[in-house]
Amino acid sequence: MPPKPVGADLHYKALERLYASAPVNAVFDSKMQITGEGKSRLTFTVTESVYHAAGAAHGTIYFKMLDDAAFYAANTLATDRFLLTTSFNLHFTKPVREGEVVAEGRWVSGKRRVLVAESRLIDAEGDEIGRGTGTFMRSRIALSSLPGYSA
Repeated sequence: MPPKPVGADLHYKALERLYASAPVNAVFDSKMQITGEGKSRLTFTVTESVYHAAGAAHGTIYFKMLDDAAFYAANTLATDRFLLTTSFNLHFTKPVREGEVVAEGRWVSGKRRVLVAESRLIDAEGDEIGRGTGTFMRSRIALSSLPGYSA
């Protein structure tokens, strides 16, 4: 039997549950993992259902996964409040078609009111297909008030 999570691990597992409980994530074949303080890893599968007219994943998919990875990396440092994305810059470097894509998030700076995190997307061939940087602000929403977090 694996050891019972304590401290930061409890927060990380709660963040993973929070991700899984968001209704929008029922639309995507994806899984969030918090890999340590200031780090997240999101795996998802791209299918034709998210293509634009030219036959590759629409930019909304890049944004969704880059924002989620950066957001959850940042929220590992905020144990009391839900963060809100206040801005996000992204760069598309390669179109992606079908297959597994990994989004890696990493906290960059800030710990009090505003946090900055970055993320990158890696396709099944190991190529970077997108990169983003987000600014996140503490909200008034207590994490403990969210059903997915406090399950």
